Amino acid sequence: MFKRNKNSKDKENLEEVKVEEIDDSNVREIIVERRSGFNFSEVIIIMIIAIMFGFLLGNIVNFVVFSDSSSSGDELDELVSTYDNIVNNYYEDVDKEELIDAGIQGMINYLDDPYATYFSGDASDDFNEELSGTYEGIGIEVMLKDGVVSVGNVFDNSPANKAGVKVGDIVTKVNDTDINGKSLTEVVNMISGNDSGKSSKLTVTRDGQELSFELSKDTIETPVVDSEIYESNNKKIGYIKIEIFNSNSYKQFNKILKKLEKNNIEGLVIDVRDNPGGYLSEVKNILSLFLNKKQVLYQLQTKNKTEKVYGTKKSVDRDYPVSVIINDESASASEILASAFKESYGSHVVGINSYGKGTVQSASDLNSGDTIKYTVQKWLTPDGNWVNDKGVVPTDRVETVLQEGETLTYENDTMLQTAISVVSE
Repeated sequence: MFKRNKNSKDKENLEEVKVEEIDDSNVREIIVERRSGFNFSEVIIIMIIAIMFGFLLGNIVNFVVFSDSSSSGDELDELVSTYDNIVNNYYEDVDKEELIDAGIQGMINYLDDPYATYFSGDASDDFNEELSGTYEGIGIEVMLKDGVVSVGNVFDNSPANKAGVKVGDIVTKVNDTDINGKSLTEVVNMISGNDSGKSSKLTVTRDGQELSFELSKDTIETPVVDSEIYESNNKKIGYIKIEIFNSNSYKQFNKILKKLEKNNIEGLVIDVRDNPGGYLSEVKNILSLFLNKKQVLYQLQTKNKTEKVYGTKKSVDRDYPVSVIINDESASASEILASAFKESYGSHVVGINSYGKGTVQSASDLNSGDTIKYTVQKWLTPDGNWVNDKGVVPTDRVETVLQEGETLTYENDTMLQTAISVVSE
């Protein structure tokens, strides 16, 4: 199983601090508060740091000077003067944008924060797109097997779905260009990045017949929540898989949960294996479907205090058993969900120790469209435990080990089997 490289820093000891209730309506796991850009003073400082450290020291920064809009005019004049001297007098041409990029990356490096990141260009777009839960496209997923590209999924209400594209269709051409011999990445780029920008022509074969579809692009909501119903001990057990906590996770979860409950489920399994986290507001809303205003969901810790976060509703009717499945790739918001169900709802947590990310990041957009992300808080479990580098400890330790080439199914998924069993007893 693939594992991320964890931070090798020693774990910090939690100090005793004042505990208060918090209104965290603007707090998110990855995004605490997004702002449109930096003010003039901040831009000047970034540019100068870029020049002084990013360019002259080979883009590696080990020291940085922080300032804000209250800095004296003399200090800013000195920085501007340094900037002007280097840009105007350096013996080679200086790319100002590259200097700024280097300076920002240098500041991020200075923090020595494993979760601090500078996203520029396409990386920034990809980061924001993944968390927004939407993208511009035709609404299909394609897969490559034995040299054949086929449609693996068609999103509901997407242009592809409305046009009649079906799972299993074999893709042969994109915009009348034969895809034979092309990689999956090349095919995806042909579909999403064609010159017209507005539509894609998809040619497929189905049951030996060639079909063509003119597909106009639209805003597609990425499905990140899936469900199933299992029978165990003569009980209907609902199953919900959450891939990531993006902007649509709560809406999709709530909709699916209501459908499962209409089918009279008597227990629920929530699977957050391999879920890297996401917006804290989304996991808070999901937890508030099960925990009320008197029950702690998690705690947030800054330098001076710890603040408890409670459910958002006065009362909650749901009281059926819930189990949560985790693995060593379940991180941050996934760990918040698992620990809240474990400590405040009394749920079984099935699997192996989770990833162990006990910090909260803030992201800010630069005027250029790039994004910076850095740590601003710790989060603690309802009982005040910090899972950083340790992970959430399951109540039922179960490991599913697949042989090479083996696909995960119910029959070999021992974690899922155990999670269903403990809620159907």
